[in-house]
Amino acid sequence: MRILVASHTYIVDLNCEKLRSLARLEPDVEVTIVVPQRWRPGGVQNTIIETQPRQEGPFRIVPVSNLSQNNQGLLCFGQDLVTLLRQFRPQIIQVEQGSKAIGYSQLITLNRLLGLKAKNLFFTWWNLPYSLKFPISAIEAYNLRHTDGLVAGNQDGVEILQQHGYKGPARVMPQLGVDETLFRPQPQPELAAQLGIQPSEFVVGFVGRFVEEKGLLTLGRALAGLRDRPWKWMLLGRGPLKDTLFNWAQQEGLADRLIWVESVPHDQVQRYINLMSTLVLPSETTYQFKTLTSVGWKEQFGHVLIEAMACQVPVIGSDSGEIPYVIGDAGLVFPEGNAEALQDCLRQLMEQPELATNLAKRGYERVLNQYTNHALASQLLSFYKELLAA
Repeated sequence: MRILVASHTYIVDLNCEKLRSLARLEPDVEVTIVVPQRWRPGGVQNTIIETQPRQEGPFRIVPVSNLSQNNQGLLCFGQDLVTLLRQFRPQIIQVEQGSKAIGYSQLITLNRLLGLKAKNLFFTWWNLPYSLKFPISAIEAYNLRHTDGLVAGNQDGVEILQQHGYKGPARVMPQLGVDETLFRPQPQPELAAQLGIQPSEFVVGFVGRFVEEKGLLTLGRALAGLRDRPWKWMLLGRGPLKDTLFNWAQQEGLADRLIWVESVPHDQVQRYINLMSTLVLPSETTYQFKTLTSVGWKEQFGHVLIEAMACQVPVIGSDSGEIPYVIGDAGLVFPEGNAEALQDCLRQLMEQPELATNLAKRGYERVLNQYTNHALASQLLSFYKELLAA
């Protein structure tokens, strides 16, 4: 099976592990990743990345000239893409830029013009209702009409696209898996001592951006109601809400309970997760954000949840977006924004160590079965086989 995947996501080598696993599943599987030759990620990394080709047996990365360097919806490719398609002749073409992407339209059209007869798929994270105007509406309609399979990072994404007219097969899975060889149970006594964490203290962890929509103020209120318990709150990340949280902790007399950890390299995050008694993702849906086609934000997946599960750390999450589906029966879920309900979840884990152990084991099993790179690759290959057999 010859599989071609196109996305700017894979300019980061760590993000390629799922597709490397895919290429190793069966002897006849070949995976070619098309990435933009030049890309400006934006944010803190505001430099242009020049991607390099790579060949690892049946797995390879091919940089292709591109016409947009910082907008995934406008990303499309140059003439060298045609040469690659003629040579490789993929049976599966998956574009991971969303339903409205011009690059997806381009690959659909080239698939037809070159007579490849490949199955067309795309990946999307988008999980909020939206409306479109011409010409974007026409681009999406064309893309959906010629889509053979949809992969969405969340259940809401599938339902929204069905409302937009998509009637084909779909699978729900995250774009990236978790590396279980990196994220695994591993005691960190030296790091605990360095951060001033005592063995008797219950460590409540958060990993992510310090912004209101991540529900940190709700988590703070929940912890304030448990001030008679020996807990510490570890916040790993950065963001504009830090000053607000710091001032709140001082006013509450809890400043000495907070442990601030600036963003660390991804291969070091697991060390801090392994210090946590629980990881909490208290995200809250908001309608403050606006784009050209939609309003709002809600949690699209919550990748840190599966990283914590892989470390056998019990998780607590709000019911925002995909979080309840990611957790399943392997953690505790509370109504978003409800500090009392979150406080009750924390109290359960503090008072019932056997519950915490049980949830940790369930989470670990859930990750190994569903969310490792190998597990996701197996799910993808099964989906591809179904499409080719149809």
